[in-house]
Formats: sequence, C-alpha cells, structure tokens
Amino acid sequence: MINQLKHSFFQVFTVTSLWVTLLLTVFNGDELISMQYLWRVAGIAVIAAAVFGVMYDALWNHFTFRPVWNILISSILSITGSTAAVWLYSTEMYEFILPWWPGMLLLTVVLHTIAFYFYAKADSRKKAEELNRIIK
Repeated sequence: MINQLKHSFFQVFTVTSLWVTLLLTVFNGDELISMQYLWRVAGIAVIAAAVFGVMYDALWNHFTFRPVWNILISSILSITGSTAAVWLYSTEMYEFILPWWPGMLLLTVVLHTIAFYFYAKADSRKKAEELNRIIK
C-alpha cells in the first residue's frame, strides 16, 4: 500500500508540475519568474499530489468509510487543496474566488456524488461480468 501511495504521489506531482509549467508558459510566457515562484509551483504540485495522489487513493481504495463520508471528506479535501493551490498561484485570483467557496463546495459535493454513483454502477457491472465469466 505504501509503495502504491508513493508511486501515485510522484506520478501526480510530476503531472501537476508539468501542467502548472505549461499554464505559466501560456499565460506568462514573456515574463521572467523568480526562484521563489518556482517553489510555489513545487508547493502546488505537492498539494495536488498529497490530495489527489495520496488521500484520494487511500480514501477510495483502502479506507472503509461509508460512501457519504468518502464523498464529504474528498469534497472538503478537494476544495481546501484547490484553494490553497490557487493562493500559491496568485493571491489576486484567490481573493477573487474566496467569496464563492460555499457554492464551490456544494458543486464539488454534487459532482463527487454523481461520479461515485457512476463509478459504483460501472464497477458492479464489471464485477458481475467477471463472476459470470468464472462460472462458465
């Protein structure tokens, strides 16, 4: 489990670093950035890797909470990590989106609920097909 979480952490860290670097290239292509801003990019990648690479994986694959708790915990982690990443990216953008956090939280809960039920339905169908294949 620890090796899987480490692998997932570094996978998400790398992809997020590349994604943020691409965003900086597109939106701030001609500007020079300071070394301090590179550490902010690393901070964004660490936040994304911790939330989406480690906590999501542990929460949905290894912990045994009820689905409503998984949805609530993952929604809160997602909003908290996302707003922290936005704060590291741009404080002006953070101040702009901060009044909208209740709506973002509600939208996140709704989307996590929808995603959970689609995933649960697809997973149960896959397991039923696998059991039918074993019986034949």
